[in-house]
Amino acid sequence: MTEPSPSPAPARRTIPPEIIVAAGCLIAMITWGPRSAAGAMQLPVLNTYGWSTEAYAFAFAVQNLLWGLGQPVSGRLADAYGSQRVLIGGALLYALGVITMTISTTPAAFTLTAGVIWGFGLSGCSITLIISGIGKMVPPAMRPLAFGLVGASGSFGQFVFSPLAGWLIETWNWQTACIVFALMLGAIVPLSYLVASKSMKASQADGTAGQQVDESWWKTLRDAMRDKSYMLVVIGFFTCGFQLAFITVHFQRYVVESGLSANVGYWAFALVGLFNVAGSIGAGWLCQRFPSRYVLASIYFTRSVITLVFINLAPSPIYALAFGALSGLLWLSTLAPTSAIVNVIFGPRNFGMLYGFAFTFHQIGSFCGVWMGGIVRQQTGNYDLVWYFSIALGVASALISLPISEKPRVAGAKLAAAE
Repeated sequence: MTEPSPSPAPARRTIPPEIIVAAGCLIAMITWGPRSAAGAMQLPVLNTYGWSTEAYAFAFAVQNLLWGLGQPVSGRLADAYGSQRVLIGGALLYALGVITMTISTTPAAFTLTAGVIWGFGLSGCSITLIISGIGKMVPPAMRPLAFGLVGASGSFGQFVFSPLAGWLIETWNWQTACIVFALMLGAIVPLSYLVASKSMKASQADGTAGQQVDESWWKTLRDAMRDKSYMLVVIGFFTCGFQLAFITVHFQRYVVESGLSANVGYWAFALVGLFNVAGSIGAGWLCQRFPSRYVLASIYFTRSVITLVFINLAPSPIYALAFGALSGLLWLSTLAPTSAIVNVIFGPRNFGMLYGFAFTFHQIGSFCGVWMGGIVRQQTGNYDLVWYFSIALGVASALISLPISEKPRVAGAKLAAAE
């Protein structure tokens, strides 16, 4: 008498790639929104407590640093156990940090809530985790454009949240804005199901993991760090973080101190988000047609040119708005070429961890940009030194991007490239 064969496991429901990308875009928009309000909140918070510029800047510098340091860990957890749990945990921690900063009445408490808790929360639900999940779930030919769409959505969240933050602050106060933003972060929980990439174990069980490589995560990272092209991408990402974080936290104050109204700052920064929709999608489109290293170098160099022109013009609402629009075209457009290069070199299997490591350097740059902005403003009374340093970094990063080699290095990457 033969024993009945065990019934097969139910097949996992396949989610159309367009739905996956759409959900990822919504999560990116929600997570990017509250942090884009950091610049709008600087003067109201300082007026409430009478702190120094450096105290406020240090809290958000710590936020950016811990966001980056937590990224490889979050990426590794998403690679190993799937992205859904990491996204949910990150969103809840993020919301906790945003809402508890409203009761932080000392610089130390503010650094703990707006810096430490918010920063670690971001590391678990940021764009990099979304890109990691999408990179495993959509067809290879669709990935560069999908990465660009996610970046565009993150910045569209900036377009929505920057004037929203200004309206909430002027109508009520900055604490009300924080409470509203914390509640909005709850939408990430149901959306995370749609970008829930499989764990390594599940992928191996159903045969979707592709060719597996018997190596530890540390060996993978160590080998990547020995790759010249990968490290050039990582170093360039430092500049991206420095420039974006400095502008995010300090640009709106720079506008006010130039003699313009706060509303000009809100809307100029909102235009950064709006125009980045086109910039990020355009960068993804360009990476499908030209070498990603050339796209990346062009972005860094053009940022420097635009900044140099802007800071040497007489203060004007038109010039501030134009700077916001032009900066938006280049804002998160680095995500598409950077993600594409890492994905081509190493394939999707360890993409979350390797992109997370690169993003750590991005956030070290962010830490330096935000804190340097606070220190320089406190000591000199203006931001001139930081602007020129940012310009120099952009030119240097453009030059080091040119020799990057965009060829698969490992068997898994070659297999993915051939699909």
